[in-house]
Amino acid sequence: MARVKFGAFLAPHHPIGEHPMLQYRRDLDLVEQLDALGYDEFWCGEHHSSGWETIASPEMFLAAAGERTKRIKLGTGVVSLPYHHPYNVAQRMVQLDHMTGGRALFGSGPGALASDAHTLGIDPMTQRDRQDEAIGIIRRLFNGERVTAKSDWFTMNDAALQILPLQEEMPFVVASQISPSGMTLAGKYGIGIISLGSMSTQGLMALPTQWGFAEDAARKHGTTVDRANWRVLLSWHIAETREQAEREAGPGLMRWHNEYTVKTLQRPGVKAFSSPGDAVEQTAGGENAASTIGTPDDLIRTIKNLMAVSGGVGTIVGFVHDWANPENTRRSWDMVARYVVPEINGYIASLRKSQNYVRENREVFERAGQAVMAKIMENDKAAAALSLTGPGRVAIPLVNAPDLQAKKA
Repeated sequence: MARVKFGAFLAPHHPIGEHPMLQYRRDLDLVEQLDALGYDEFWCGEHHSSGWETIASPEMFLAAAGERTKRIKLGTGVVSLPYHHPYNVAQRMVQLDHMTGGRALFGSGPGALASDAHTLGIDPMTQRDRQDEAIGIIRRLFNGERVTAKSDWFTMNDAALQILPLQEEMPFVVASQISPSGMTLAGKYGIGIISLGSMSTQGLMALPTQWGFAEDAARKHGTTVDRANWRVLLSWHIAETREQAEREAGPGLMRWHNEYTVKTLQRPGVKAFSSPGDAVEQTAGGENAASTIGTPDDLIRTIKNLMAVSGGVGTIVGFVHDWANPENTRRSWDMVARYVVPEINGYIASLRKSQNYVRENREVFERAGQAVMAKIMENDKAAAALSLTGPGRVAIPLVNAPDLQAKKA
């Protein structure tokens, strides 16, 4: 079975009150940590309003992250294509790819915040069509074509990139939430997907239907989609015990939901949590919860359930949040890398097999102990020293050491 990749998605969602400069630096510190821990991907988004989401240019942030990291892939999650001239987007992504040594992932979306579109005077009804149009243009530019195009929102005259991406083929990824538009675009162009609507139970259970949209569009347009290029977002906070995780994350989860989702975005039908315990129960309680607040074993069960429900995905992407304080948050990501990733990908299965083999075949190794004892007893001084060097006194496996009490008897 192909191994599952792991990544992180930073919107970001930071409560208002902390110095923005320090937030940026703390976020860059996190990317550096994730790189050192072996995570495969890091994504950050583009937002221009709401107060909680402070990265306006993911390309600028990722260029800085590229200087701090060595191997982790760096993705725009996402560039809101209707907000930009496609040629400028293409140029910025090419520059990012070169500045990061070929580690750029090009993620795009139509723009998630209605307030951003309003600021720029963009009709929300046009955003998804404009994303589609821009993807087609940018793909042609990346292929080295010279493009002339005119639409109701951009013009290009004999446009060609003077530098092409460093990667032979920079990965294209589209964001998908609840509507089928993202999955349909992925199928149309045969590109990757990052599913952002999976952080709710309803979104998690809808994943098979969402994948069907991509496959239907691929058949229609003569392309193919690959589950290895499907990324699914989950949220978690992990600690040594479930009680500790709930204690660390509950108050911050409640604040995030009540202040951001309910009061700022004012999403219809969403009600405020009444307490940290209520927040944890409604977010991470139940068999099919898409969020995990608990132990590494709890998250392992969540991921295995996601794989079963969805039919399989290529990358699990964790949602970066401030539910817990920075120290506990960093430890949570550390524990996922140390205990969850190897369990999901079978990295320690052979170690368990080796341990069990030694346990179950003790009689095969008894002769080694007999050989040690024989050599000791051949030397009078060594035999006399047994009382000082026997079991419990030196770092020697007990099976290889003589039983002094039995010998004395």
